Amino acid sequence: MTKRILVTAALPYANGPIHIGHLVEYIQTDIWVRFQKLRGERCIFLCADDTHGTAIMIRAKAEGRTEEALIAEMSAAHQRDFAGFQIEFDNYGSTNSPENRLLCHQIWGSLREKGLIVEKDVSQLFDPVAGTFLADRFVKGNCPKCGSPDQYGDNCDKCGSTYTPAELVNPKSTLSGATPEVRSAPHLFVQLEKLHGFLNEWTQNGKHLQDEVANYLKGHFLGEELRDWDVSRPAPYFGFEIPDSPGNYWYVWFDAPIGYIASTLEWCKRNGEELDTWWKNPETEIHHFIGKDITYFHTLFWPGMLKSAELNLPTKVHIHGFLTVDGEKMSKSKGTFVKAETFLKHLDPAALRYFYASKLGPRLDDLDLNVDEFTAKINSDLVGKVVNLASRTSKFVQTSGLSAVYPDDGGLFDRAALAGKEIADAYQHCDYARAMRLIMELADRANPFIEERAPWKLAKDPAAAQQLQDICSVGLNLFRQIAVYLAPVLPKLAAEAGVLLNDKIVSWDQSQTPLLGTPVGPYSHMMKRIDPKDIAAMVEESKVPDPITTAAAPAEGAAATPTSAGDVPAGPVVDSTAALEAEPLLTELISIDDFTKVDLRVARVLSAESVPEAKKLLKLTLGLGGDVKRQVFAGIKAAYKPEEIVGRLVVMVANLQPRQMKFGLSEGMVTACGPGGVEVYLLDADSGAVPGMRVH
Repeated sequence: MTKRILVTAALPYANGPIHIGHLVEYIQTDIWVRFQKLRGERCIFLCADDTHGTAIMIRAKAEGRTEEALIAEMSAAHQRDFAGFQIEFDNYGSTNSPENRLLCHQIWGSLREKGLIVEKDVSQLFDPVAGTFLADRFVKGNCPKCGSPDQYGDNCDKCGSTYTPAELVNPKSTLSGATPEVRSAPHLFVQLEKLHGFLNEWTQNGKHLQDEVANYLKGHFLGEELRDWDVSRPAPYFGFEIPDSPGNYWYVWFDAPIGYIASTLEWCKRNGEELDTWWKNPETEIHHFIGKDITYFHTLFWPGMLKSAELNLPTKVHIHGFLTVDGEKMSKSKGTFVKAETFLKHLDPAALRYFYASKLGPRLDDLDLNVDEFTAKINSDLVGKVVNLASRTSKFVQTSGLSAVYPDDGGLFDRAALAGKEIADAYQHCDYARAMRLIMELADRANPFIEERAPWKLAKDPAAAQQLQDICSVGLNLFRQIAVYLAPVLPKLAAEAGVLLNDKIVSWDQSQTPLLGTPVGPYSHMMKRIDPKDIAAMVEESKVPDPITTAAAPAEGAAATPTSAGDVPAGPVVDSTAALEAEPLLTELISIDDFTKVDLRVARVLSAESVPEAKKLLKLTLGLGGDVKRQVFAGIKAAYKPEEIVGRLVVMVANLQPRQMKFGLSEGMVTACGPGGVEVYLLDADSGAVPGMRVH
């Protein structure tokens, strides 16, 4: 009987680009979905951008645009990056959709009806300059435990202590630099303790969670009274206003998981289906794939919401670990914090899909991307074993096609067909590492068969034509069998195998029967060996040096990270002695009054474009906060590509007399250093600075 399966991955936050750490989850999920579809199950893969919250509101304001414009741009970028890695959603929505608003109202109504909502006053830090309550990550100060400075409002990265923002010593808002005030505001809470019995049974019955997750929840949360869950935030806040509590908005973690259902509703409308079929019919399986950092929300809050709304509960929450690179946390300064779009410029996405699959198991273990292992595994497994089978045999049967009767192969095909059951079991239980090992064992048996019979030698003997056809037919059938087994991981390779052998790969069952008598097309290159130079170039492009300790010039083709204030492109260290000799210090002194006449402001580059008629100029649109924008023509064309600087912070002279140029009006000047030409280095501001701040 065909299963009906609904699958989700965690919703990426619409405040930054997709990177290789995110891709662990989305590749893992896409593989599982593709496997289900290949097995003939009715399976849909749903996702959406998580769009609400303070961070989106603050960024949009700093960049001088609406939240809707920001999240639309990020959604397009996210979907482009996912498509580049062959991650295929059946629907990709947004938590800011009308469908999500409607469902939030309905689920909220269910919580109200069951008496699970209570109101309490909450004291929070408030920024009197920015005019907003501050989330934990928008406050910094001295740790109340060890005294370390510059710590965020939730925990200390020096001593590991946790605390509330109100406990910080000398707290400062990262938005404006102002000293926050403690203000009280009413918040709405879900009383999770009333669902304690249900949550204990659901998490501990051995069906829905990995054992270590169930044990974690039992030891850290379910052994005592569950705290009420704060699900509202006071204005200003970008999100949905709570209908029965004007001036309050649902906290992002309330409406984000409801986005799974909203994305389903969008898909149902487009395909003429009923939402209840997927979220109320007990025969539907629901599988969530998430990272271990959001376990709490998906295994306590979310099941509680679904239970209260009388909706289907997750059949399984599949939780994975984090990504490290060469045994360390991803680092911008080392170039190991690689954006998806940067990876795609340099390497084949199939390589990352296969490497992740070869490392992913059913537990929560972290996954390490060791660069040397990555290179060796792709070159050995995919190029040297799998693709090698097709490249060394197909050219010899382009005229004759495959043999009409399957030749004697010593039992290789039949043994590989029997292995299909174990490989399928590994895929089903998310043990992709085991599946890849089993598949490579098949390749290890197939390649010696071809090596020993050397079709490239037989091709020289016209009398051996039938023998040549038979050997190549065995090789190509073993290749096709492996391509079927690898299809969830390498969909592009499976598609290319289908074209080569004139038999599109659409079913797992194709691995059980050899292909006979069909024509063979011309061989096209399927996989490229990993060149360490390509990895080095990718890492170099991804480097973002510390602007405090490194003077850096833009590397050719490097891209600034638009979501990280203070990030600068990578490049060579400048010789400070030579720089000072080239431009000696001025001897004429000025007064403080002279200096204060210059209005230096932090600004964000909202757009940049080349001025075709000018050899040196880029046309910049700078945002100074709110709706204030300035147009500036800057002589930096030789040093920066327009796309490299969009989104980054610069320092501009905001009160310079406007100058009418033949290209347009220049309303200020961006500050930079260097002798000129390609050696021009834009000044920027450290992390925490926002457009509109004055430079003193």
